[in-house]
Amino acid sequence: MKRLIIINIMIIFYLTGCTPAPTKKPKNYYSLYLQHMPTSILILPPANHSMEVMAPYMYLSTITQPVAEKGYYVYPVAVIDALMKENGLTSPEEMHQIPLKKIKEIIDPDAVLYLSIKEWGTKYKLIDSQTIIQISAKLVDTDSGYTIWKKEQRIVKSSTDNADSIEQMLIAALLNQVISNFIDPTLNVAHKLNQNLFYNAKDGLLLGQHHPQYQENQKHWRQQKQ
Repeated sequence: MKRLIIINIMIIFYLTGCTPAPTKKPKNYYSLYLQHMPTSILILPPANHSMEVMAPYMYLSTITQPVAEKGYYVYPVAVIDALMKENGLTSPEEMHQIPLKKIKEIIDPDAVLYLSIKEWGTKYKLIDSQTIIQISAKLVDTDSGYTIWKKEQRIVKSSTDNADSIEQMLIAALLNQVISNFIDPTLNVAHKLNQNLFYNAKDGLLLGQHHPQYQENQKHWRQQKQ
């Protein structure tokens, strides 16, 4: 009898252990973002992990417009960079180490946008060239220290994307190398990357208070909040 009871208990434990746990509905991607909606954003020069020395300031030149167009006040990036350097912080990596409390105390932004360049540059081949950029970004609330939004984006643009034959590929590759002597192709690719990074309706930046559709956007995402 005792043996039968033990066997029954073991069966119950086994069946319980094998029963899949009820799946929880995923939390709203923007939960923290909605709780700490910023009005102003300070953008620090990007930390550079690529081989291109000038990449941080090349990319920085493309950032203000997309963030501002999303409805935020963006501190002038050149002024912030100069201020940091005047205070002995000569590299973006050093600037990223400044305590949020100090940034809040001196400049008083609602959030800081930290950027990191993982890949940046153009690789030339016989009949093709590829411009590759990979950026990671995170938006941090200066009051709580919470990361309220983060995303990573990679883009590869080939010079032969629209070519239909070997002859067209060769011509495209030749033209691309000639043009790149006068115009850096990475800037155009960076602008395209920013479209996916910041403007994507599913996981880009939320619309800020200065955007005409701010209230509608807030209502949409707050209704999905769990």
